[in-house]
Amino acid sequence: MTRLYMLDTNTVSYILKGMSSKARKRLAGLGPSEIACVSTVTEAELWFGLEKIGAGTARRTALRAFLERLRVLPWGRDEAEVYGRFRAKQEALGRPLGPLDTQIASHAVATGAVLVSSDAAFKLAVGLPGLEKWATDI
Repeated sequence: MTRLYMLDTNTVSYILKGMSSKARKRLAGLGPSEIACVSTVTEAELWFGLEKIGAGTARRTALRAFLERLRVLPWGRDEAEVYGRFRAKQEALGRPLGPLDTQIASHAVATGAVLVSSDAAFKLAVGLPGLEKWATDI
């Protein structure tokens, strides 16, 4: 059975910036039945981050190369439907997440992916197939 790991924005950032050797090693050590991916929501956040800091060509090239090694999962109608249920449930429990975190978490739910993040807010997310922190050295 294949295991899908959806990397959140902070995990990708830690890997690309060389801030977490543990996250980098975990990604490099994925087994044949493990697949790393990101949501297009995370991809958008990463490109925004580079734009916001005025990143040069080298950082943009590094991000593009990194994303080419992963699956980038599109946000579509199925994800939108899961988002509606997920967000309503979170709000009913009094545990809403930020807008983009809600999209990323519901994308993980929709795809059955384990969410990989250092963001403590995801501990409050109901229905995630799993939550792991690979950047344990941060």
